[in-house]
Amino acid sequence: MAVNNYEAMMVFSLKDGEEAVTALKERFQALIEQNGTLTELKEWGKRTLKYLINKESDGFYVLYLFSAPPEFPAEFERVAGITDGVLRLLITREGE
Repeated sequence: MAVNNYEAMMVFSLKDGEEAVTALKERFQALIEQNGTLTELKEWGKRTLKYLINKESDGFYVLYLFSAPPEFPAEFERVAGITDGVLRLLITREGE
């Protein structure tokens, strides 16, 4: 089975507090571990956004580095899109 390496940069909302950010971070970490292999998790922390997203000026940045089958990133995006507290997501495949 083919496996690719990916990077997923996520920006979480801070409006519900640090506990909500921790829960979201762990939820997506578990999703990756169920469908692939998490190689690294980098917390960039709270940063000011360049422009308002959903009337919020700050976000919590997390970078996931993982390997997974080619069909997994689409499912990851789908779940992130319907999850409250996710402001932005960008998934890139290594080498692109």
